[in-house]
Amino acid sequence: MLEYVVANNPDARIIRRAASVLEGGGLVVVPTDTSWSILCSIASKDGVSRLKRLVETGRDRPLTVMCSSIAQASELCEISSAAFRVMKRLTPGPYVFVLQSTNRAAKDFDLRRAELGIRIPGNRVAIDVIEALGRAVLSLTAKRTMLDAYIPEADYPEELLFSAGWELEDLPGVDMILDPGEENERRMGTVLDIRSGEVEVIRLGVGPYP
Repeated sequence: MLEYVVANNPDARIIRRAASVLEGGGLVVVPTDTSWSILCSIASKDGVSRLKRLVETGRDRPLTVMCSSIAQASELCEISSAAFRVMKRLTPGPYVFVLQSTNRAAKDFDLRRAELGIRIPGNRVAIDVIEALGRAVLSLTAKRTMLDAYIPEADYPEELLFSAGWELEDLPGVDMILDPGEENERRMGTVLDIRSGEVEVIRLGVGPYP
């Protein structure tokens, strides 16, 4: 179901419906400051299972958790003073921060890895959905390979991303798409490992560092 929203002032009723879909174990696609992301509630086993069906075979990297704030991220991950300063300077923005997950988060949400990728996007629609849900979400970048497994890998990963919201309507298992009605840029975010307090650049994308 495609729902049109105003990018900088999304309708609260539509945002609440999206949060309700996530609460019920559904998948919602939102624009971000890099590309389109597919979301599920971190607390929904059904939602997590459905999201994982879209993960490419052999994909091995930390789960990406989208949060509305550093405070929300701190409920799931160990954030040192040094890591906090890095996140404070770069959020919201096109960055994923690899952090150590807390024991409680690993237990409560059945996380199979000791680390998580945390993202706080600079996009009003995504942030409003997370705030309406009242908890973090797991996210997955929407790629054309999800429509056809035989699409070959591109020379540049951006080529596999989507631009317009209507292109996402055939994604399997998706319940709702929040579309600002304008094309989204196809960009990859920057991934920084800050578990030790030092910064290791895992992937340099659109977010500059240092």
